[in-house]
Amino acid sequence: MSSERGKRRGTVQDGPAGNPPAASPEVGPSAAARLRSLFGGSAGNLVEWYDWFIYASFALYFAPSFFPSGDRTTQLLNTSAIFALGFLMRPVGAWLLGVIADRRGRRTALVVSVSLMCLGSAMIALVPGHAAIGVAAPAVLVLARMLQGLSIGGEFGASATYLAEIAADDRRGFWGSFQYFTMMLGQLIALGLLVLLRYALLDEAQLAAWGWRIPFAVGAGLAIVVFYIRRRIIEAPAFVAESEAARRTTGIGELLRHRRTVLIVFAMAVGTNVCFYTYTTYMQKYLVGTTGFTVGQASLICAAAVAVFMFAQPLAGALSDRIGRKPLLLWFGVTGVLFTVPLMTAIGQEHRPVAAFVLVLAALFILVGTTSIGATVKAEMFPAEVRALGVGLPYGISTSIFSGSAEYIALWFKTSGHESRYFWYVTGCIAVSLTAFCFTPETRWRSQMIADSREAVQGSG
Repeated sequence: MSSERGKRRGTVQDGPAGNPPAASPEVGPSAAARLRSLFGGSAGNLVEWYDWFIYASFALYFAPSFFPSGDRTTQLLNTSAIFALGFLMRPVGAWLLGVIADRRGRRTALVVSVSLMCLGSAMIALVPGHAAIGVAAPAVLVLARMLQGLSIGGEFGASATYLAEIAADDRRGFWGSFQYFTMMLGQLIALGLLVLLRYALLDEAQLAAWGWRIPFAVGAGLAIVVFYIRRRIIEAPAFVAESEAARRTTGIGELLRHRRTVLIVFAMAVGTNVCFYTYTTYMQKYLVGTTGFTVGQASLICAAAVAVFMFAQPLAGALSDRIGRKPLLLWFGVTGVLFTVPLMTAIGQEHRPVAAFVLVLAALFILVGTTSIGATVKAEMFPAEVRALGVGLPYGISTSIFSGSAEYIALWFKTSGHESRYFWYVTGCIAVSLTAFCFTPETRWRSQMIADSREAVQGSG
């Protein structure tokens, strides 16, 4: 640990770039300031998942505007390739915004992140089609998705770090769980808008002509709202208490001094990411392509299950504040290894909507053990000067490799006639995370973050 960590500021002062004053570590922020900051710290995930769902769902409608080839398959492949590019940009965003968060402040990184989200969505909403500006149209789409990939990549580490640092020690699991709560809320908002546009306001021709731009414009508007919220949040006391010299040391070199923790964080994310994409994103396609439900039935089943899953996040987070983080992590690892194959097999053979909903919800109930507290645990394992980078970069690399390829691997196994082998692949990824959980310390009562808080209080005395 850097020797500069002991050189704390006596009081919490204005942060960099004119940040509003934060309360001293000893007193802590007011309840109103804490709530506003916790909401601002997690709200970017809402925009992130809203954007993701909208791009994937409306690709069928906007693909001809950017790729005028008469071959629909080629058009969708082009938009899918650009979608995958967003995953490749995530590690870059995690590194860039992680360094900004550790050097310039968590609030600064969060403002930059949501600004990139807004810019990317606005570009897609406003760019003329190929018929008007030729190859510049797909070029702008590529640039927009790159910006959004940078934003999404940096958002996780910055927001997870901020939520963990701004929350009280005895409520950190609860407040940290709102990161995934807002992720799911963003997906449900996107689904609601999708249903409204498709079945109530516009017909297919209108959606293809101009209606697909509406959800991207809404995404830009949501990002603007979050931008103004984040400009008013306080800086995390743990960051403000760091010395200037300690902030200057942050970066890849300093992070590599914590190689063991980095490897644990990476391995923790492998099973979580693959399982999350399987049980949420791929599940709808699985219900339609394998089980035989209609698109409407599958959407309703998944939306209802995700809504329950969303509200389970803060409950599980609060539970971790009482019994510790590790029991929940082990719950996910053990039950995920034991029951993923049976559950996915049963879902594939189920033709009753209510029964399918119960089975999907059971799968998500397994997943809640890691989604509710995974980000908090990662933040609790790193010292303040590399916390955002340490949380975000290993996660971003894991997401780029495993999340980005999950659906492709699932479809590859299906087309080759061995769909069940994908379930074993998911199980293997969860086993990797389970191994990491065995080496993960219990961070509820003893963590780097609690030590930081105590040092900050001692320094203020």
